[in-house]
This record gives sequence, structure tokens and C-alpha cells, in this order.
Amino acid sequence: MNYFLTEEQQFIKEIAATVAREKILPVRAELDEAQEFPWEIVKVLADSNLFGVYIGEEYGGTGGGVLDLCIAVEELSRVCGGISLCLAATALGTFPLLLFGSEEQKKKYLPAIAAGKRLVAFALTESGAGSDAGAIQATARKDGDSYVLNGTKQWITNGGEAEIYTVVAMTDKSRGSRGASAFIVEKGTPGFDFGKKENKLGIRASATRELVFQDCRIPAGNLLGREGQGFIVAMKTFDASRPGVAAQAVGIAQGALDEAASYARQREQFGKPIISFQGVQFMLADMAIKIEAARSLVYAVARAIDGGEKRISKESAMAKVFASDTAMQVTVDAVQILGGYGYMKEYPVEKMMRDAKITQIYEGTNQIQRTIIASQMVKELAGKKD
Repeated sequence: MNYFLTEEQQFIKEIAATVAREKILPVRAELDEAQEFPWEIVKVLADSNLFGVYIGEEYGGTGGGVLDLCIAVEELSRVCGGISLCLAATALGTFPLLLFGSEEQKKKYLPAIAAGKRLVAFALTESGAGSDAGAIQATARKDGDSYVLNGTKQWITNGGEAEIYTVVAMTDKSRGSRGASAFIVEKGTPGFDFGKKENKLGIRASATRELVFQDCRIPAGNLLGREGQGFIVAMKTFDASRPGVAAQAVGIAQGALDEAASYARQREQFGKPIISFQGVQFMLADMAIKIEAARSLVYAVARAIDGGEKRISKESAMAKVFASDTAMQVTVDAVQILGGYGYMKEYPVEKMMRDAKITQIYEGTNQIQRTIIASQMVKELAGKKD
């Protein structure tokens, strides 16, 4: 389907597809098995200018937006959803800076991020505060011209590998979610350390670690926005970043469909390729329908964000839910089409199924997304006159 991409967006798509095919494909199984962070691929992505596709030209990026990011993430995820996260998770951590950073902060950090010289991570989740972001326990106490951070963050993608972290902590617990604030914390700051690297079901080429803050002192100038804006920073960040998760899901699903269709053309049973059987044809058709519908929704939401639409929480959540549910269903069906071979690590669809699951969980579970969607619907209905 023709999505009428700009010349620049088509170029991003081709570059990302080439990197995925020539650089990621040969190493994806090895990195997945070893749980090895893809630093060599990071260098390739940096050389290809893919880290800057959503960052303005004035800060060293290519001047694109959320759609440009989605296009790149989709193509990379088509081959490996885990490796694509070095880019996608960096974007997640960068959105707070893009949306709420001062000009001084943007000039200090964005050029190195756009060049792929410094990866970024976003730190909101804690052991007792995942979907309930207002329950975070990490604190940031003002002390002169500094803030002192204490607490832990859990399951942070790019944790330990990133150089820059956007961290949400409580500056006034008495105000609940309105007492949260967002900060920039650099790796190597005294009092900032990491827990063990998590052993995950999928996206194993990405790094997921606990962040530990123990009397970690940062300059007051590292506050993003104003005190008490942390919850708003997080929610606005997710509005912008969830299409990226959805794009990752679409890419994983498309990769699984590609593998399933190719296998069905080659695999013969009862003297003919199994793609000639109506049962398999219907499965492939349903997979293709869902993927194209998901892609259309993701691109539409991304274009709306790039066009300046401010009230996008509902649509962003819709894209994330539909695309990730699609990825899970499509990858399960791909394994089924490959049969016993699909269950074996020699074929990539079992990995795609493992990678797909996280897209239903992180950046807000799909149950929470449905709550967001329904809540917005209720507000819209209440605002209408009979």
C-alpha cells in the first residue's frame, strides 16, 4: 500500500531496511542467544544518521518527526525487535528532552544523541509503580543548587548502556502524582549505579537493568520543565512514544508473515505446497489484513502528532494496543504455519513470538491502554450536547 511517504521518509525506509538485511540479519540469533548488546549495530545506525531522524536540524538531526522514527523502527524490527530497541528506547528517553527541555538542555544533549554518540533511557517504572505511575517512591530532594536522588527504577530498557537518563522522582510526596518531577541524570554521576542485567523471554539483544540512586547529587539545572511536572512529562512522552512501540510490533509481525509465507510456498505436504491449502491461505490473509490495518493506524497517529495534534492520548493508545495485539497473534500463527520447525530456534519465528510479547506490556500494558481509551471516550461523550 502506498502511504505517500516523502522522499526523505522513503530514504529512511530504504536505509533502515538495508541495515536490517545486511548487518542485523547475520547476527540476530547470536546476539539473542548470548543476550549481547548490539554495539556494532549502534555504530552502523549512527553512521546511517538513523538516531537523528526525529530530532530537529538545529540540534544535529534530520528534521523529521514521529513518523520518520516509526518507519525506521518498523524496518529494523522486521528483522529483530530486540536490536531495534537501541534506537526506539533512546527515542523514548529523548522525548522528555524534546518536549520539556530548555534551550540550554537541548543544545547540550541533543547533538550527541542525534549523532548516535550517546544512548538514552527513560526511567519511570519501579517495583511497586508500573502502570500506577503516581505510586513511585524514588525521591529528589532540593539541596541548594542541587537535587539529591534516592531510590530505584526497575526494568529500564538501555539501562547500563545509555549515557543519559531521564528520571521521574518525587519532589513532594504529599501532592501525589502532582509531586513528581523529571530530571536528566548522566551515567557516571556519583551515587548512580546499576543492578543486574535481566534475563528476559524476548528482546534479549537489548539491555534491561535496575537503576539505583543513593544520595545521587545532580545540578538543579537538570530539572526538566518545572517541579511537579513529572507526571505530565511522563504522560506526554508516552503519547509521543507509543506509536514507536506500535511500529516495533508492526515490524515484528511483518517479519513473521514474511517467514510464514515463504515457508508455506516451499513446504510440501500431500504432493503440493501447503500455501495451496485454503486453511493456510486464510491464516496468511488474516495476518496480512491485521498488519496492514495496524500499519495504517500507526502512520495516521504519527502523522497527527507531527502535525501538531495535542489531544492524542486515545489514538496513541489505540495504535499501541492494536499493533501489539496483532504482533502477538501473527507471530503465534506464524509458528503454527511452520509447525514443528516453527518451534525450533533454527527458524526465526519462535524468536519473533518471544519478542512480540513485550509490546503488549511495556510503555503501559494493553489493559491500561484500554482504560485510557475508555476514559477519553467517556470525557468526549460527556462533553457532547444532546
